[in-house]
Amino acid sequence: MRTPPMSCLVNVIIGDPSQTELPGMLDSLAELGYTYVVLPPMDPAATDAAWIRGLCAERSLLPITMCGGMAPESQVGSADEAERAAGVAGLRALVDFAVALGSPQLNGVPYGIFGHPLAPTDPDYFARAAREVGAAADYAHDKGVTMTFEVLNRYETSVVNTAAQAMDFVSKSESQHLRIHLDSFHMAIEEADIFAAIDLALPKLGYLELGQSGRGMLSTGIVDNAAVVRHAIAAGYTGPIGVEAFSRSILPPFVADALAIWREPYTSGRDLAAEAATIMRGSASTGS
Repeated sequence: MRTPPMSCLVNVIIGDPSQTELPGMLDSLAELGYTYVVLPPMDPAATDAAWIRGLCAERSLLPITMCGGMAPESQVGSADEAERAAGVAGLRALVDFAVALGSPQLNGVPYGIFGHPLAPTDPDYFARAAREVGAAADYAHDKGVTMTFEVLNRYETSVVNTAAQAMDFVSKSESQHLRIHLDSFHMAIEEADIFAAIDLALPKLGYLELGQSGRGMLSTGIVDNAAVVRHAIAAGYTGPIGVEAFSRSILPPFVADALAIWREPYTSGRDLAAEAATIMRGSASTGS
């Protein structure tokens, strides 16, 4: 079986993609054989896209951009036309930012607010959000960018929690280009069968992410990430496979608070990225 194109989130290793920290972090990923680096949510107007693009190109890495969720006043599923328009404008700005970075993909949470939900999502909100995100995906496709949306657990959203809901979201989007982002951390919370969830989403799966139950090393927890990789590749998945992990000693405090990271599941991000690369390569080579 082939080795998948491997991806790693910046925040696995460093808390902030600053001029002092980002170059060394990218060096580590290049040395470990990664293809993609996932950037945290960033303000396009306050970010030197050309500088980041150049750093990545020098190391033969491709950046993946991220939508960190919608603000309350700019939700694409809102019944208020002005709020919906603001959300659409924000998504288009992120697509344009991806183009400026030379990013082939935009991941994240484009459908609603990230954070502890207080109620189920209204079906009308779901349908409106799907249509607007689908239109943004078409806009992205025309600019050479693949847009995905991440399926999160119940504590972070009430919009899309399962692969089945994600497939419904894609169907209601009326887009041929919108893709699904599955994460084994979230699937372990919400899915009765992780393998079945991958199979269901496979026709629209654009990003598969590996995370562990404790948010630390992929080998230490209840999720068998090696089996997840083997199954996805055997099923025919050919897209990027990424790693996501968080430690309070690495993240900026406000990010750690937002993600409910109260402790240190690991201390060396490079060691975690190296182990993840070994798991991805080894799982691909051993077959299903």
